[in-house]
Amino acid sequence: MKLYSLAMPEFVKWLLVLFTTVITQIAWGTTVNGIRLWRAPDHTRIVFDLSDSVEHKIFQLNKPNRLVVDVNHTELVVPSPLFNLEKTPITGVRFAKRNRQDLRIVFDLRSAIQPRSFILKRHGGKPDRLVIDFYDKATATQKTVQQITAAATSRRDIIIAIDAGHGGEDPGAIGPNNVREKDVVLAISKQLAQLINAEPGFIAELIRTGDYYIPLRKRRDLARKKRADVLVSIHADAFKTPTAKGASVFALSRRGASSETARFLAARENEADLIGGVGNVSLDDKDDLLAEVLVDLSMTASLNASLNIGSYVLEEIKEVAVLHKHHVEQAGFAVLKSPDVPSILVETGFISNPYEAKKLSTRQYRKKLARSIFTGLERHFSKSPPADSYIAWQQNRDDISYLVTRGDTLSDIAAQYGVTVTDIRTLNSLATSAIRIGQKLKIPIIIDG
Repeated sequence: MKLYSLAMPEFVKWLLVLFTTVITQIAWGTTVNGIRLWRAPDHTRIVFDLSDSVEHKIFQLNKPNRLVVDVNHTELVVPSPLFNLEKTPITGVRFAKRNRQDLRIVFDLRSAIQPRSFILKRHGGKPDRLVIDFYDKATATQKTVQQITAAATSRRDIIIAIDAGHGGEDPGAIGPNNVREKDVVLAISKQLAQLINAEPGFIAELIRTGDYYIPLRKRRDLARKKRADVLVSIHADAFKTPTAKGASVFALSRRGASSETARFLAARENEADLIGGVGNVSLDDKDDLLAEVLVDLSMTASLNASLNIGSYVLEEIKEVAVLHKHHVEQAGFAVLKSPDVPSILVETGFISNPYEAKKLSTRQYRKKLARSIFTGLERHFSKSPPADSYIAWQQNRDDISYLVTRGDTLSDIAAQYGVTVTDIRTLNSLATSAIRIGQKLKIPIIIDG
């Protein structure tokens, strides 16, 4: 009589593997089952996948610089990884047993760092994890008086902060054929940045430039630090059923989401911090929580601008994509909670929908979406430009004509009217600064100085 379907040798092997695993768990308690490295602009993150939660401690040594991590009752059961450490402060990683029961990890460093470590409990399909952040030593930026004066008197560009959702440990939604949200939205964000930077009077600031994770609150804080005129957060989420379809535009809701889908998506995005890895060991979070109260007191003007911007963007998106809802929805997305930066979140489609996932995987369709988003932003700022911006200056100038006579130079004419040579060349579509006698030039005159 056959009691099992496996052949005897295979069954014995399976029992031995199971027995070894159980004995290892009893002897060591916790195992390291995977190691990954992510590089961000200001820090390097290394993540250890664990079979269970652990206690650990870190300390630094110098001459030479090293970071030592001791993990209690833990064993490394995966091969030592071969990381690309070229752009990191780490030159090498060593593993050793300590006290016959602990794991010691030594990171050899090329320079001093500011370390941070924390444990992430298993969540969202992710195991328990130990996260080590190697923050680069900050370098102070000094500006000259001339630079400050020039910045204050310039006709500034309108700054559009672009936030590609998810990244690093958090892939976001995953669609058919393993299409990952974090990859799709970063590609759209980079295409949008190219379009913005090609337009005079606008400049793009990418919040995330590569495959790494940024906490939601830090994303909005980075937009404020960059003095953005608007924050556009790009996503391509999933829903409970693959039939859900269409692009959406969201603004913040202070009273709750405007639809069940909005509530569902907001919960997914806000949960990303638990998946991506936001430690609670820093006191910086306390300031953010206090700031949350101030947000609600000063949000009205920013929220109205967000709804206005969102409506223009939605009108343009409907020309290239099916819409999920034909109005700007509102939900409690944490990334939108900035007191003084109008913010919108664009869901470019449902990556859980096979048809939309296929389209979002193509460069051509992503570029169409990027173009529609920028056109909507342009429409808003053409009607409501910041007073000190180049766009506002263009709209408020009064052009007059000047007839070139003998001895005139473009620089002399520009100085006479208090404008720049570039202003005159741009207005008259001049390829060079060469002018001729009898040539009629349009001169831009600034009304407000």
